[in-house]
Amino acid sequence: MSSKNWMEYTVTEEDAGMKVEQIVRQKLNVSGRMMQRLTRSKGILLNRKQPFLQRQVKTGDQIAVRVVDRQPLQEKGPVAAERSATPENIPPIEILYEDDHLLIVNKPAGMMVHPIKQEQSGTLVHVLADLFLAKGVQLNPHPVHRLDKETSGAILLAKSSYGHQLADRLLREGGIHREYLAIVNGAVKDEAGTIDAPIGRDPRHPTKRRVADTGDHAVTHYEVTKRSSQMSLVRVWLETGRTHQIRVHFADLGHPLAGDTMYGAARGLMRRQALHASSLRFEHPILKEEIAVHAPLPVDMKRLIQAEFQ
Repeated sequence: MSSKNWMEYTVTEEDAGMKVEQIVRQKLNVSGRMMQRLTRSKGILLNRKQPFLQRQVKTGDQIAVRVVDRQPLQEKGPVAAERSATPENIPPIEILYEDDHLLIVNKPAGMMVHPIKQEQSGTLVHVLADLFLAKGVQLNPHPVHRLDKETSGAILLAKSSYGHQLADRLLREGGIHREYLAIVNGAVKDEAGTIDAPIGRDPRHPTKRRVADTGDHAVTHYEVTKRSSQMSLVRVWLETGRTHQIRVHFADLGHPLAGDTMYGAARGLMRRQALHASSLRFEHPILKEEIAVHAPLPVDMKRLIQAEFQ
């Protein structure tokens, strides 16, 4: 048994008398859905043997759960296993952080994170699967959060279902600090502020969002770092993660993102919304270490910053 593929826990005196299932749920943070998946795939062991989940444990018992997906690639979602991947035909993706469980990459603008229909290809999860396949590794990445197609920058993905479950919980509990750089139209008056305005669907447009009383709670914090007479460079961090949140909130303030024609801005030097996910920071849910990653700015935003603020 490779320790890299399994997470182990040693039963303490205080745990003695608990059931295997309770240890797996409470000490190894496995959700009910994940528990079912691990049970079906024989991914739970007690002293290296398949246990009865209601069995009581005693001090010193070793409980292990599989943290690396075992099923073959073709059974795992949208990524096709049959195609051959060679480094020459894979778009370059900058890997900012990687361990056995998690992956952070610098997503280029213009790339969808994941397929929206079965036959779609060329998304970030496809490209990463190809990249690892070219290294001889089968991987089906699980995005932990989302970035719009035209937003560049740091995005967190899990390399296994177990890693995804823990990272997703961390995200829902507010444990992942996501920071962005945005260039918005106009000189934003306040040096810093918080936009607290609910966001809902725009009934007149299939993908557009708008501030609406009946929408979902949405909070965006910002700090202006540079200003010109025409634009502002803004550091933004999120308390919630609604679709198009930063774009909608700044458009509602009267400062739509540069290049964001959907929300009222004109096209200029930017052929997309000027939004870049600049950094991610969180405590690793498995390694318990602080992870802090910075994604370098893409060329188009660098060019606009130089033209407007320097």
